[in-house]
Amino acid sequence: MAQNVLSGRRNVALVGTYSSGKTTLLESILSVTGATTRKGSVDEGNTLGDSSPEARTRHMTVELNAASTQYGGICFTFVDCPGSVELQQETNHALMGVDAAIVVCEADPNKVLTLSPLLQFLDAWEIPHLIWINKLDRANGTFAEVLAALRQISSRPVIPQQYPIRQNHELVGFIDLVTEQAFHYHPGAPADPVPLPAALQVEEQTARAEMLEALADYDDHLLEELLEDIAPPEEEIVHDLKMELGADLIVPVFIGVALNDYGVRPLLDALVKEAPAPEVTCEKRGITCETDTLAQVLKTYYTPQGGKLSLVRVWCGELKDGDSLNGDRMGGLYDLMGTQQTSLTRAEAGRIVAVARLEGAQTGDTLTHSGNLDTLLPKAPVIEPVYALAITSVKRSDEVKLSAALTKLLEEDPSLFWEQHGDTHEVILWGQGDVHLNLAIDRLSRKYNLPMSTHLPQVPYKETIRQAKEAVHGRYKHQSGGHGQFGDVYLSIQPLPRGDGFAFSDTIVGGVVPKQYIPSVETGVREYLDHGPLGFPVVDVAVTLTNGSYHNVDSSDNAFKQAARIAMQEGLAACTPTLLEPIDLVEISVPSSYTSNVLKLITGRRGQIFGYEGKADWPGWDVVTGHLPQAEMQTMILELRSLTMGVGFFKWTYDHLDPVPEKLTERILSSTGGDR
Repeated sequence: MAQNVLSGRRNVALVGTYSSGKTTLLESILSVTGATTRKGSVDEGNTLGDSSPEARTRHMTVELNAASTQYGGICFTFVDCPGSVELQQETNHALMGVDAAIVVCEADPNKVLTLSPLLQFLDAWEIPHLIWINKLDRANGTFAEVLAALRQISSRPVIPQQYPIRQNHELVGFIDLVTEQAFHYHPGAPADPVPLPAALQVEEQTARAEMLEALADYDDHLLEELLEDIAPPEEEIVHDLKMELGADLIVPVFIGVALNDYGVRPLLDALVKEAPAPEVTCEKRGITCETDTLAQVLKTYYTPQGGKLSLVRVWCGELKDGDSLNGDRMGGLYDLMGTQQTSLTRAEAGRIVAVARLEGAQTGDTLTHSGNLDTLLPKAPVIEPVYALAITSVKRSDEVKLSAALTKLLEEDPSLFWEQHGDTHEVILWGQGDVHLNLAIDRLSRKYNLPMSTHLPQVPYKETIRQAKEAVHGRYKHQSGGHGQFGDVYLSIQPLPRGDGFAFSDTIVGGVVPKQYIPSVETGVREYLDHGPLGFPVVDVAVTLTNGSYHNVDSSDNAFKQAARIAMQEGLAACTPTLLEPIDLVEISVPSSYTSNVLKLITGRRGQIFGYEGKADWPGWDVVTGHLPQAEMQTMILELRSLTMGVGFFKWTYDHLDPVPEKLTERILSSTGGDR
């Protein structure tokens, strides 16, 4: 019985780049299957899922939207994923919980490259996927050119199952390469079978032969039939498509126009026949359903009325309303249709549902009834942040609420990160780009009533010295009636090699500075180093207490601390202070055709290039390595994406400090007044 339940379900992600038509395809699927009575429009802002003001304003999907329907005896749950490269983390989490993905591709060979990172993720995790070429009614290239571009970026064979029919350059139908049956499209209605156009018979035969030869690479019996000129039966071809798609060995290609419902029903027919069932996905991922219920969180939402809501894939067992998962009692169990929630009493294996108020659950977490987490389902790796904004509450009274709001924001979107910088003391929000962070800022304002002002973060410059200074004198003497204050020190100040930090020592003999006051001298030195003569923290300095004097009555810890500060203030200014900037080690990944542009980008931002080489497991990509000043990194992701059609990305780590060029130092100090 459980096997039949599982076999009757499919969970499918709709993925692709921004403006490719994923949300329109979902609207079409729900319309043709009868799940909705009115087909929404992205342009009109009335689609089922993209209901948030952030999505409506931008005319784009900004978070996962789930919707269920039935077709061909199968219960489908479709998860519409954001297309922006800056929101890829959201998509990656969803892909970990589906049985297959539909990659929606625009009919423009010049834009196909933008799918490269997505296809790489799908193949790295062996997630079955097919490609649906959308907008063929206004193609910016031939079908063959789009296929050729797809084959350049896919590590799996790209196999068309359909061939377009055009009349007077207009898309009017398609040929099913499995059945060799031609069809004509009708807006909002099923396609009609028509005779195979004589003018396309050669192209159809060639395309079909290519499909069969690709399938035969994984089926010896089919290979024998082809070698002996035996026409394989339709059932065998469909079986091979199903097995090889399920194993992520091939990438079938379908065509259509989502806006007119062209090709949507054949796409659904293919999903019914060829997409892997949940039990196949479990077996492939090594998930054995023996005793405990096993589920996984794909997305976390915070809703205005219902609080925390977790989108959950049930892998094994079942969930019942009121159950506990990982020690948290569920506050409700729901089927989602966009933002609409329908209460459920139970959810069996293979289903994607929403669970309310699992307070301890985070996106990607494995869930069980028992709380036994011996089996942990793999999570999508968190994409490293590459862009930052310093944020400040518009109302000072809101600052106390900011930390709690950011915690919730990061639960909804794990690719965000925030910190209070130790040097600049700014609250910094990290993410994937300006769209990503502006979405987060909008949500803080709308959902948590926390309007923010933003600016690029301050660069955490440091300063050091280039010369030594001996016998720097500092005396603090203060008389105000009663006991006075007296401290007297002589310091030796020396530069240290880069990266050695700070060292303090003393050569006091004869008790000229009593031992109990020496720690106070070090405290005074350290406090001054927090804010050196140029206005920045001082590093790579050695300070030695060499001499001094004290008063039996008036000396104190504070007096010696102040004396040390006075000595440091005089001494460091005479040691030729110099400004240092943080330098990052970067690895920039780009298609090889853009490598020369990236080399210019690095040198144009005062960078040092180490070299470049082919990127492992990414055919046609290079990795460029080098050093870049952190000041030049702040907006680099924006220019890098502009240069590479949005697909270039980088990883970075702090490496070392380097002196700032003299002209730039003058500019920095004039902008800060030499004192932050």
